[in-house]
Amino acid sequence: MDNHWITTPVTADLLRGALDVERTEYGVLPHRLPAWARAQCADPQLAMAEAQPSGVRLVFRTRATAVELDTLPTKRVYVGAPPRPDGMYDLIVDGRPAGQGSVSGGNTVTIDMSIGTAERHSGPPGTLRFTGLPDTVKDVEIWLPHNETTELAALRTDAPIEAAADAGRRVWLHHGSSISHGSDAVGPTTTWPALAASLGGVELINLGLGGSALLDPFTARTIRDTPADLISVKIGINLVNTDLMRLRAFTPAVHGFLDTIREGHPTTPLLVVSPILCPIHEDTPGPSAPDFSNLRVGRLRFVALGDPAERAHGKLTLGLIRDELARIVEQRAAEDPNLHHLDGRALYGEADFAELPLPDELHPDAATHRRIGERFAELAFDAHGAFTDRSG
Repeated sequence: MDNHWITTPVTADLLRGALDVERTEYGVLPHRLPAWARAQCADPQLAMAEAQPSGVRLVFRTRATAVELDTLPTKRVYVGAPPRPDGMYDLIVDGRPAGQGSVSGGNTVTIDMSIGTAERHSGPPGTLRFTGLPDTVKDVEIWLPHNETTELAALRTDAPIEAAADAGRRVWLHHGSSISHGSDAVGPTTTWPALAASLGGVELINLGLGGSALLDPFTARTIRDTPADLISVKIGINLVNTDLMRLRAFTPAVHGFLDTIREGHPTTPLLVVSPILCPIHEDTPGPSAPDFSNLRVGRLRFVALGDPAERAHGKLTLGLIRDELARIVEQRAAEDPNLHHLDGRALYGEADFAELPLPDELHPDAATHRRIGERFAELAFDAHGAFTDRSG
């Protein structure tokens, strides 16, 4: 059977959702921030988040019945915690789920959250295999693990492939925190942005960056310079749980972020989304910190360390951020009719928390990702939403 394999180098024209492709010793590494932006911030959390290919997928057209992909994953190991599951690859054929797989081995980064260290160890590459595909010409998508850095070496198929044609769908660029990145989702097509994109019939570029939705100017310039038909920015939780700024800095920073986006997208529908409900930070400022007391049994919780009395001195809470974002959007929308606001509690609020609590007090689980994705699609893409296609 080996004689029938056709090997195709992985190139940028086969990738969607990546904004840069770095050539490495092993193959290519998709990035979700361009090289110039990465050079402006040495934060290891950002470096890890943007190199995890949430929303990035290989897309091609073929009649192949078998596909192999050689990859070198980088997995995270947390000291004192049970092993994490291998990252999941989702196979989509002609728009429908057709399989899942994972790759063992690879590099590891051992993280000790109690002392803030990370140690890297090299490991072997692996191979992802999908077989039994229909013997017809079809569009194939392989969504890469949303939470596992993945270098790609070679794509093998038992029939020729070609780049898939542009389906003519609108491009939706979304920026947010680890919740948008997909933390605790089961797989790459079940993060809430991926679900919402599927329901809305749009092409996703996911700039959800775990721990790094911090109103960074280079992120705003990246959004400004990236072609998109629809844009959303979800602002709030990372600013609180890092205790990064006070209200005096927050308001002009939001204005500056939106100003920069508008330089490249002056009339593009732009939706500002405030935080979903997170009870530990509704009225208590950050920072937040992990509680390690149950880590050995696989349970991690986060706690808020701020003092509610510090709100009087401008320390941010989610409630304060929601009020200020609503005010900013209302002010700007008087001259920007394509700017819209969505209260994050419409995606996940008090009733949802009672039914589907946040397992670690910060991040939604798989069921909640589905609910948020369905709610966002309904609120943004329906007949009255910010992303309604009014071209017809």
